[in-house]
Amino acid sequence: MSALLEHVMSPEVRPFAIAAAMILIVGSIEVVSMLVGASLSEMLGTNIDFGHPSDNGVINAISWINVGGVPLLIFLLLALGAFSITGFLIQDIARMIAGPLPATLASVGAVAVSVPLVRAASGAIARIIPRDESYVVGLGDLVGRVGEVVIGPLDQGPPGRVSVADIHGNRHFVWAVAAPASGPLPQGTLVLLVDRAGTRFVAVKADDELKPSRPTLTSPL
Repeated sequence: MSALLEHVMSPEVRPFAIAAAMILIVGSIEVVSMLVGASLSEMLGTNIDFGHPSDNGVINAISWINVGGVPLLIFLLLALGAFSITGFLIQDIARMIAGPLPATLASVGAVAVSVPLVRAASGAIARIIPRDESYVVGLGDLVGRVGEVVIGPLDQGPPGRVSVADIHGNRHFVWAVAAPASGPLPQGTLVLLVDRAGTRFVAVKADDELKPSRPTLTSPL
């Protein structure tokens, strides 16, 4: 056991061991968040939109790799797993031939091999995941939806939190502020998301005709 631990923590494979440890950490956080009624995958999915073109080159690159548009948490686990497994294999093969490679050189090779692997795997997983259950929606799709202030009040200062359901009934918790002409919107107020700037939405109080008959945090809007 000590020999295995020494091998895993040796400098030439340390980046790949860290990637493997991150898989365990992220998975544990997801389990704990689900137990308390939240979802790490949903929270990540509401922060970055990989399904639509962006001015950010990094996001566009990830969108190309994440060809199927799988949820961000699954994509991160795929990327970490491919990098870790590929890196260990590269170093094991190098050790059998001549000796382990420098960690930096092995990491570059692992990234180069991982990119096509993750792209193929995300495409395959996307075909399995039912589209009407996917959390991958554009943030712009939430504009025009009615939500409920869960952390407030909303005003023109620091943003609060609004719970809002997308067209599939999946619930998202987004940052929002009150519109410039709006007064404070206290917690529990039903609001209409009328605009957004980045990941921050602008909200106004929802008109009576837009309100659901029995608004709750667990029923789709």
